Amino acid sequence: MKLLLITDLLKGIWENTGFTNLHWDNGIMILAGLILILLSIRFNLKPLLLIPLALGIVIGNIPFMHSAPYPIGIYAEGSILHYLFFGVLKGIYPALIFLGLGAMVDLSPMIANPKLMILGAAAQVGIFATFLGAAILGFPIAESASIAIIGGADGNTAIFLTSQLAAGLKSLPEGEKVMGLIGPVAMAAYLYMALVPVIQPPIMKLLTTRKERLIRMKPQRTVSRAEKIVFPLVFLLLTAFVAPASLPLLGMFFFGNVLKESGLTRQLAGTVSTTLIDIVIILIGLTVGASTQADVFLKWESILIFVLGALSFMVATAGGIIFAKVMNLFLKEENRINPLIGAAGVAAIPDSARIAHEMGQREDSTNHLISHAMAPNVAGIIGSAVTAGLLLAFILR
Repeated sequence: MKLLLITDLLKGIWENTGFTNLHWDNGIMILAGLILILLSIRFNLKPLLLIPLALGIVIGNIPFMHSAPYPIGIYAEGSILHYLFFGVLKGIYPALIFLGLGAMVDLSPMIANPKLMILGAAAQVGIFATFLGAAILGFPIAESASIAIIGGADGNTAIFLTSQLAAGLKSLPEGEKVMGLIGPVAMAAYLYMALVPVIQPPIMKLLTTRKERLIRMKPQRTVSRAEKIVFPLVFLLLTAFVAPASLPLLGMFFFGNVLKESGLTRQLAGTVSTTLIDIVIILIGLTVGASTQADVFLKWESILIFVLGALSFMVATAGGIIFAKVMNLFLKEENRINPLIGAAGVAAIPDSARIAHEMGQREDSTNHLISHAMAPNVAGIIGSAVTAGLLLAFILR
């Protein structure tokens, strides 16, 4: 009798282990997560984001019994991961990250040279082109919007738009499908943010001549403290009236910037730009990674999303560069723009601005483009959020 009990006990323990429940698709995702961790560490590819994301992939794909009486997986209502994922599903984490970004960034480059903001707007062409392309390929309009927003190279905006579309369509079958896109869309957007140093330089070199890459831009004027305070307030009102649906993101962004520039709330600005944003990045990276549970994530649709997202990001990069070249046709020689900074119009801050600067320095080590590139880079953040708000209002009207 005791031997039988021991045998049943050991059998029950074995049946609940990951070894028994392991499927080939879990193994693939775990391997992918481990490779991403190693690549992030080896090549310093945005480790603060990519390591939590990759570890989330590993954690989310540890096999378990789906018939277990206790909730385990991120999609199992009542599990710890599911509660942590709530901030993604409801768009809470993206809004908090925008608050931290607002307290981190300096809007002076935009204020000093407002025409550079147009490059941030021009880069949004990738979003609209992919939106039309996905619709042509047969994706429903809401799913097309979620896929297209990847071109903004901002995972936070992608999560926000997808979660809000899913919430707005929750009473319809399409709402559930859009909710299922949060994992693949966010994963694609964050990966392309991390791969900016790999994806953008070939496009930048292909679309510019050496003469254009050598363009030296005029030093920026000094921006007054009053301008730094008034500008975010004016821009908040402008963007909020143009795209009210983007208010959860841009309201938080400009709120954070006012905390920074007021000079009287530096403690609050310091908290949201360091401690708070670090905590939220950990949570959003881990839960988005865990949402790639193999039985939900490994589908042909996910692969198509990654392909369309990559195309969207490339078109957005090219759009900013080409528009800078067009602008130069109408500018005096002393006011010309180095087209490299047009690539910074995507929202991958500050990586795309840094890449534009580095590409310029390869041609001329004394040419400093970083401050100029930050103007379209910050404008890209604002532009992608406005675009998300416009798409949200259009689809859910």
